[in-house]
Amino acid sequence: MEVILSLAIGVLAGSGIWLLLRPRTFQFIMGLSLLSYAVNLFIFAMGRIRVGAPPVISNELGADPSLYADPLPQALVLTAIVIGFATTALFLVVLLANRGFTGTDHVDGREEQA
Repeated sequence: MEVILSLAIGVLAGSGIWLLLRPRTFQFIMGLSLLSYAVNLFIFAMGRIRVGAPPVISNELGADPSLYADPLPQALVLTAIVIGFATTALFLVVLLANRGFTGTDHVDGREEQA
């Protein structure tokens, strides 16, 4: 499980960085999205992934913290998803407005050579 999760984080982060370096608007936005997914998975991995563990303390299990899922990474990732969605929407609006002003969707404003 840890190897698969580590590979997924690495592939998402590497693909995201590669797409960030591309000159096209859509590729840049997709790179940001993939990089944010990699960070979210990394935060989940740091929160001790436990399957079937309750997030809230119950009287039946007692007060041993090792029996419960850590709710903090879940809350951080939920917040990161909402902020990432808003940031992606903002980037789309700004980059599409830039395309309207410059007439191209390249980040640096130059046309692609054929």
